[in-house]
Amino acid sequence: MSGTPWSDWTHITKLDPDKELVAGETFGDVCETGTDAIEIGGTTGMTEEKMERVVEACVAHDVPVYIEPSHSATVVHDEGLDGYLIPIVFNAGDIAWVTGAHKEWVRSDPDIDWERTHTEAYIVLNPESSVAEYTQADCDLDAEEVAAYATAAERMFGQEIIYIEYSGTLGDTDKVGAARDALDEATLFYGGGIHDYDSARTMGEHADTVIVGDLVHDEGVDAVRETVEGARDAQTATR
Repeated sequence: MSGTPWSDWTHITKLDPDKELVAGETFGDVCETGTDAIEIGGTTGMTEEKMERVVEACVAHDVPVYIEPSHSATVVHDEGLDGYLIPIVFNAGDIAWVTGAHKEWVRSDPDIDWERTHTEAYIVLNPESSVAEYTQADCDLDAEEVAAYATAAERMFGQEIIYIEYSGTLGDTDKVGAARDALDEATLFYGGGIHDYDSARTMGEHADTVIVGDLVHDEGVDAVRETVEGARDAQTATR
């Protein structure tokens, strides 16, 4: 959506505070890969202390930094943050991941900065992923159903970010493309299996923004830079 912070992003690097970086690399190195934004969050093993450590290291650099909390206990308030991206899993089987966890955050945190808090309409599509297991997501969706979820998220629920999540594996381009074609103004994020220039370029041709997660922890900043280039080249080719 034009005018939103993420409307021009082609690449996001997601850092998991429960995982280490490659030996010899720093969070500053990650921030200097050319990625358009840093998103900090994880599904398991999260604590406030781990989150604070990564946030403090990243906000010192000139790149937008957002928290994506898995639950309210991992939310930290830091003036250096650009904001909070809150997942709403539209195909979750467990209602807690649609409204329940969100209600608990509101109930327990009187200091929510609503001006910097945004939601992401997740559509989880890898049944083997931790997020699918945790949310009991219905991943058995065809391209038409994925497009319908994307449309409902944008048109009925006013979501500005639709996030296709294949966590751990490279997704089906037909399904990702169907979601993008269904959207009017919302931005389509894609995450899952991005591991090199080619995979970033391929998925960047079907989504507005590609997200790299495990790669930064497993392979390091040089590999992340390749994906930044792939995502940008894809957007240049499709515009």
